[in-house]
Amino acid sequence: MTETPATTPKPSGPDNRFDVILIGAGIMSTTLGTLLKELEPSWHVGLFEKLDGAGKESSDPWNNAGTGHAALCELNYTPRAADGSVPTAKAKGINEQFHVSKQLWSHWVDNGVLGSPRTFINALPHISFVWGDENAEYLKARYEAMRAEPLFSHIQHTEDQDTIASWAPLLTRGRDPQQRVAASKFDDGTDVDFGAITRQLASHLEGAGTDIRYGHEVAGISRGTDGRWNVTVKSSSGEKFTATARFVFVGAGGGALPLLQASGIKEAHKIGGFPVSGQFFRATDSSVAEQHHAKVYGLASTKGAPPMSVPHLDTRFVEGRRSLMFGPYAGFSTNFLKTGSYLDLPLSVRPHNLKTLLGVGVSNFELTTYLMKEVTKSRSKKLEELYRFFPEADGDAWELITAGQRVQMMKQDENGKPILQFGTELVSSSDGSIAGLLGASPGASTAPSIMFRLLEQCFPAQAQAWKPRLESMVPSYGRLLNEDPKLLAEVHERTSSVLQLDN
Repeated sequence: MTETPATTPKPSGPDNRFDVILIGAGIMSTTLGTLLKELEPSWHVGLFEKLDGAGKESSDPWNNAGTGHAALCELNYTPRAADGSVPTAKAKGINEQFHVSKQLWSHWVDNGVLGSPRTFINALPHISFVWGDENAEYLKARYEAMRAEPLFSHIQHTEDQDTIASWAPLLTRGRDPQQRVAASKFDDGTDVDFGAITRQLASHLEGAGTDIRYGHEVAGISRGTDGRWNVTVKSSSGEKFTATARFVFVGAGGGALPLLQASGIKEAHKIGGFPVSGQFFRATDSSVAEQHHAKVYGLASTKGAPPMSVPHLDTRFVEGRRSLMFGPYAGFSTNFLKTGSYLDLPLSVRPHNLKTLLGVGVSNFELTTYLMKEVTKSRSKKLEELYRFFPEADGDAWELITAGQRVQMMKQDENGKPILQFGTELVSSSDGSIAGLLGASPGASTAPSIMFRLLEQCFPAQAQAWKPRLESMVPSYGRLLNEDPKLLAEVHERTSSVLQLDN
């Protein structure tokens, strides 16, 4: 931001002037709001959410895998290079960020912002599992590369079916004992209910004086002549009004792109959105769910499959109930949100991003073909994928549910080449007065790191003064744990204790 927001009293009646406006009550907005309330408790913050509660779109536990993306088992973060090596840079970056998340959550458990850790996070082994000679050789190479890094030095690896059975028995029951299989395992993985975290943060924000209005949809954003942002809001009852703020964060999931476009900032030009929907099989029968205690990720079996379509068999803990999920099965919808409109995609096409959209379409033919096949895949074909992981699965025990809607960012690289951006990206104006988040995985798992980056980019005048406070919240703030094994051990011990993750 170019200046410190002027402190304003909480409005009464028609006065809707804020220091900060947050759009969307998901994990990103509630994380940023909670940070700002701790750093600047006198700032007046408003939050507008079109649904009737917090964390009901992408942050909902049934709308994401809840992996706690730590790059422990997700093989798309360690793709095999052309020379057969396995680079670990991306995995290290994501794991560092997840350590930041656990440190901030520990801080918030300590000061009462978050409740019992059991309500939002559970210890759960993370396993990578493959079969076939080529895949087994890849996983072995990944193991060798991973264990050389302090962050991943505790990785375990085996090709023995009996050992794998002791880790995750459903993977080996009914499997050909002569089939070559391989698995790598981390015992310090987690399952995270991001919906629970979001709702607890939202509740804290309300108690701390944040003006949260559910059932209020933001319809437009424009810059006023006074430099403040005018946010047009429509309530579920039909009332329309304008709220203003020095700083606006668009944390509306797939709905962020059209709002950033409406703001007119040049940083949103040439950006497009590619929506991808998904489905999962879910088993809630305790006789099935209690046989598996792990998150198991494999390799996509279809050429052209996007990273978010990597198959996984996950134990989930949602509202105290244990279940299993398997998927995802990619689909396609023109909606940008699960609760959005079929017109979201066509209305996002603008003259300035048309080249980007057409370029990405031409260069991603395999992805388009893959999605077309996925959309038309029958239930029996989808169950075949489950049987590859869980040979003795009873198909009748699994219900197919629709997961969250994801919008992948399409943009032009530094050379002007249109690309489909997998991952999560922060988009902010040059003066730092407005920012938004686009993309998908690792998303929620790295929300604290993303919001720290936002604070540095958008509040440079305050960032230095905030640094000691941020370091007290997150001891590794601004440092890399992989380069400081002693600090890594200290951080791991503390977060495991506070978050009750000791096995």
